[in-house]
Order: sequence, then structure tokens, then C-alpha cells
Amino acid sequence: TQFAPSPVAMFAAFGRKAPPTPSKSDSLSSWYGPERNKWLGPFSDASTPAYLTGEYPGDYGWDTAGLAADPTTFAAYREAELIHARWAMLGTLGCLTPELLAKYAGVQFGEPVWFKAGAQIFSEGGLDYLGSSNLVHAQSILAILACQVVLMGAVEAYRVNGGPLGEDLDLLHPGEAFDPLGLADDPDTFAELKVKEI
Repeated sequence: TQFAPSPVAMFAAFGRKAPPTPSKSDSLSSWYGPERNKWLGPFSDASTPAYLTGEYPGDYGWDTAGLAADPTTFAAYREAELIHARWAMLGTLGCLTPELLAKYAGVQFGEPVWFKAGAQIFSEGGLDYLGSSNLVHAQSILAILACQVVLMGAVEAYRVNGGPLGEDLDLLHPGEAFDPLGLADDPDTFAELKVKEI
């Protein structure tokens, strides 16, 4: 048909050397900068607001409500999204670990399935954390709710007011003691991990 390459062009391309593989910084251009991937692909150029420049991870040029127009509001939303993403990753780990341990390692839990585990607090004996009545023996849903509100409130207050970071570290990606594996040592890898985190 009209779009098929001619046989001569196909065989001429066969003998050429492959183009060089892009470096890591070239592969980051699909996530950062003006040539990044956008929410409508090639049709989103006219709809991308001027304030979304591709400077931050996860910026696909979509903000129909104008939530990122104010830099202060954008910083607050960015921080909240990152914190929620981290809690979601921890929650996933907390959901999967008991089921995998019960199925493959033979570890006994009261109820390893995550969406059934919370109902144990309404059973006769209450809920034993990690299957041990000596650790936390929960019998009241209101007491658990109050403890979680107080503990999470204390942790968030500590984090917002400086916490363990000290003075000169980035609040969202502090590194140092919070990066024991050294994942942020290479700037290109660190920029890619920021996208994957969101």
C-alpha cells in the first residue's frame, strides 16, 4: 500500500549501524522539561499551562482546575501527594506481607487477609497485634481510633516542625540518614526515582 516502505529502502536500512543508545540524562527528557510526556500526547501542547514547565516529577502538563497556578499552593499539594504516595506504598506492604507469610512461610495470624483483619476487633477476644496478646490487645475500636489520631498527629507535627532532618536538608527528599542504600547518590537515577515514587 501507499505507506509500506519500498524493498530497496528496507534492505538499505538493514546494513546501517544501530543508533547509539541514549544516556540516562537523555531518557529523563521523557519525564522532565518541555519535551516530556504530556497528558494528551502530541495534542496537549496548546492545553498545557505556562506555569507547568516540567521541572517537577509527575508534571504531565494537566491542570484544568488551575490548582498549581499559585506556587505556595502547588508546594503544599506536591508535599501532600508525595506523603500520601509513601503511605500508600507502606500500606501495600502491610497488606501483602501477612498474606504471603501465612501462605508461603506458614506463619499463623488471626486473619491474614487485609480486608478481613480489622473485623477481628469486634470478635469475642478482640484483636491481637502480630498474633500476640502481650503486644497490643485491642478490644475497643474507639480506643484504637483515638490512639491512631494522637500518634499520627504527633508524628505529623514533628515532621512539619523540622523533625529529625535538621536545618539544611530538603523536606521532601532529605537523603543522608533517610537514604541508607545511597539511591540518591547518582543525580540521574535520583530524578528517575522521584518519578517512580509518584
